[in-house]
Amino acid sequence: MASEFDASEFVDHDVQAARKASGGGALPSPAGLPGRVQPAPTRQEVDSKVTLMQQKLSELKRVQQELERERGSLEEIRRRQSEFTTGRQEMLQHLTRGVGLLTEAEFAARRDAEQMAKTLAGFHEALQKIQSLNEATWTQANLNVELARASTAIENARMEWNAARLKFSILSGAVASEKGAPAANENSLEQLMRQNNFAALCKLGLSLSWPLALVVLAMFVVLLALLLRVK
Repeated sequence: MASEFDASEFVDHDVQAARKASGGGALPSPAGLPGRVQPAPTRQEVDSKVTLMQQKLSELKRVQQELERERGSLEEIRRRQSEFTTGRQEMLQHLTRGVGLLTEAEFAARRDAEQMAKTLAGFHEALQKIQSLNEATWTQANLNVELARASTAIENARMEWNAARLKFSILSGAVASEKGAPAANENSLEQLMRQNNFAALCKLGLSLSWPLALVVLAMFVVLLALLLRVK
């Protein structure tokens, strides 16, 4: 038969002491126990943290400066690449157009040079033929033959000259006359201004503009007469 339960055998003296200390109430829960209070930092700890923060800030500033330099370098490279692309396209267009224009101009100049060389050779030949004509050596017997030969040489030279004048304007003096015309007009105007004083120039201007003044005066008289008639 089992022995009777004896409550004294399971008495926890530590629990009873804690219960008596708390006024006989319930035991405090572990959550109600006060937490560990951290002590205030010392001055050395604060100085150490400030120094550490300054070091971190200095490191961040150094990294920022390096990044800014790298960004500036990249922006400079991007600008140069953009200039390179734009300049290459521009010069490709200009050079391609220039090559075409100069090729055409060179071809035309070479053709003109060849034509000029042929014309020059024809001039030399015609000049030699005309210079070789010597009427002092003509006789009564060969007069008709020499005249025919001389006329033929002169006519061929004239045809050569007229054909060359159509090809090269420099032979007709057109360029020289065009260049000299404005200078001649300026010289004549300047000479007119120098030769006449102010009164003479006024008289000259009046003599040139009096027909217009007469027309204006006639129109004014007609208008005045119409106004008087209406009144």
